[in-house]
Formats: sequence, C-alpha cells, structure tokens
Amino acid sequence: MERTDGVLRMLKINYASSQDDVQAFSWKPVLKIFTFLNEEEANAMAHDTRAILQYMVIGKDNPNSVLNIVTLARENGRSVQDHITKEMWQCLNDFYHGVRQEALADWLQKEDPVTILDMLIKYGVLYFGTTDITMARGEGNSFINIGKYLERAIQSADILDVKFSDVNYDLGETKDTTYWKYLLLSISGYELYLKTYRGGFEARNVMEQVVLNDQFPRSVIYSINRLHRYFERVKNERNTPDFNQIDFMIGKLKSSIKFTTPDSIIEDGLHLFLNETKNSLYTIADTLNQNYFALI
Repeated sequence: MERTDGVLRMLKINYASSQDDVQAFSWKPVLKIFTFLNEEEANAMAHDTRAILQYMVIGKDNPNSVLNIVTLARENGRSVQDHITKEMWQCLNDFYHGVRQEALADWLQKEDPVTILDMLIKYGVLYFGTTDITMARGEGNSFINIGKYLERAIQSADILDVKFSDVNYDLGETKDTTYWKYLLLSISGYELYLKTYRGGFEARNVMEQVVLNDQFPRSVIYSINRLHRYFERVKNERNTPDFNQIDFMIGKLKSSIKFTTPDSIIEDGLHLFLNETKNSLYTIADTLNQNYFALI
C-alpha cells in the first residue's frame, strides 16, 4: 500500500511536470524507480504519457502497477482477515473495486488524468487513516508499519538516486528550480523545504532534507527511526535470537545515518551512500522475511 501511494503521487506530479515542458520531458526516471523494464523498453515508452499512465495504473503485465499491487494487498488482507479490522478490510476492498472499474482505461486515455489519480490517492489516504485509527497496537500493527517504513525508506533513497544521477551526483550543480520543486512535490516535501531553507533551491539542501531531516516523514532517517521503533515492539521470549539479529542490523544502519553529515556524504559520494543504504535495507527485509515469515 505504501508503494501504491508512492507510485500515484509520482505519476501525478510528473504529469504536471510533463505539461510544463512537453518537448523535453521524459518518464524514464519514473520507469527506472518503479518498474523492471530494461533500457530499451523504457526508452520506447519514455515520451508517451498516456501509455505510461495505462501501464503504471492498470497494466496487468506490470507487477508494480497500482492494479496489481492493490490486488496483492487485498489478497494479503483476505488471508489475515481475522487479524485486521472490518473498516480496514472495507477500505482495501473499495480501493480494489475502484481501480478495477472498466471505465478507468478510457478515463486515463481521454480525461484529465489528475482527477483519476487524485481519486485513487484518496482511496489510499482513507486506507492509511482508517488503519491508524482502528487497528489495535499489537503485533499486526507493528508488522504493517515495519513494511511501510521499509518501503518508504527505499523509495526515498531510490528517488533521490535517480534524480541526482541526472546531474552526475554533483551537489554543486545549478539545476532549473522546477527540477527540485517537482522532486520535492513528488514526496510531499516542498512546503517543508520552503520553511526550512530560505535561500532558494540547492541540490545540497534537497539531499539533506530527504536523507537527514528527522522531522520530514518521508526522509530516510525518519523512516529508519520508525522502522526501529515498530520492530522493537515485536520482541517476545520466543523470538529473542531472531529479534536480536535484526535489531542489531537496524540499529547499525540507524547509527550510521544519524551520525553522518551532508559534507561527509558529499565527500564519500552520494551514489555510494544511497546504494549502501538501500542494500542494508534489502538485507534487513530479507532477514526479516526469513526469520518471521518464511516457511520451513
């Protein structure tokens, strides 16, 4: 569900960006972040806005389309229906039926896509809000949030990595203001940036906010802090060895980011830093799956 929200917000903001600069705009960064297309396939679709929207929202052959992700989320919800609230299940069900409407393909092709994307985003917002106010604060709620913040941290690192690759990871690069504006809008960080930094848009400040600002809900450090917080709640007498292994891994990553600075990231290389962070998150996710969910 967190990935669905990220995909939809990215599509909405990038569609607005594509209307500002129709000739030069490319969807390739979005495809690189959220799909498994190879270079040739991505290049073939990169400038066809309507085809991208169809592929990303209702593409049955795209594992990361909103349709396929919500379908999987609903199946997961069905399998644990006794452990989630009736209201939460209803939200999942409504989202599922909303994204499966036959008219959606025509709307995405002919109508204003922002209206459709907003409708789907609201389904997600309703799901998150309902989950937050109806789920008991037990193990189930903890695992929901562990998954959410793992996904969010990886998404933010991915988005930053792809966007900075366009400027060769040069944090002194003076890019068009709209470039950084749309990046921040896509992760709901634009208003906070304006309140935090008074000197206009600079690559270094954008990187600092998305990685190190622990007041920004989509920053890497905020997500890892919350990941650690919710993981600590699943400790019990039966899982101590498995818990300690993963707790150490999360704590190590949390400390390495908490005690870094923008200058040290720049000195060591932003791409290397983001890659190491993502690899650590993938390792944590794999170990979590092996220790808590894998069938033996």
